[in-house]
Amino acid sequence: MSRDEDFGAYVAGRRAHLYRSAWLLCGDPHRAEDLVQEALTKLYLAWPRVSRVGNIDAYVRRMLVNGHIDDSRRPWRRERPTAQPPDTTSTPGPDEESDELWLALRGLPAGQRRVVVLRHYWGLSVEETAHDLGVGIGTVKSQTSAALAALRRILTPEPAASSATTTSDTPGEVR
Repeated sequence: MSRDEDFGAYVAGRRAHLYRSAWLLCGDPHRAEDLVQEALTKLYLAWPRVSRVGNIDAYVRRMLVNGHIDDSRRPWRRERPTAQPPDTTSTPGPDEESDELWLALRGLPAGQRRVVVLRHYWGLSVEETAHDLGVGIGTVKSQTSAALAALRRILTPEPAASSATTTSDTPGEVR
């Protein structure tokens, strides 16, 4: 196959997964599209070298994470509008519109969200995640622990308040 056919086949097979990963990282469908597009542009330029090495997914995954980290450092990315303009609509990510897990994941701090996406969506080991993020193994473990604890708190339903009934003549005594 030619370079373009090879690259096109890879993109056709992995684009949805890459978009979903980018969306989980940044929580914004429009920014996720930009991240994927930037990563695929860089991948196309490096395709001959990367395709010979063989681990294309790892290369693209690293580009997505690095692109997201770089983007979060840019001052204009930290700006948040106070109201949505009337002529735009907010679109949810791919079929996660009402899923509590996706909403909870978007509520995590960026570092914890990155670790959860790499560890549990991509299925990477602690060492691979640490390598991709450029952090220590201990950081990955602590971020994972904190993120999972936060997700448990958010997603665990509140226990129903038990209504105690007094069955004695003494006020305040509960049986």
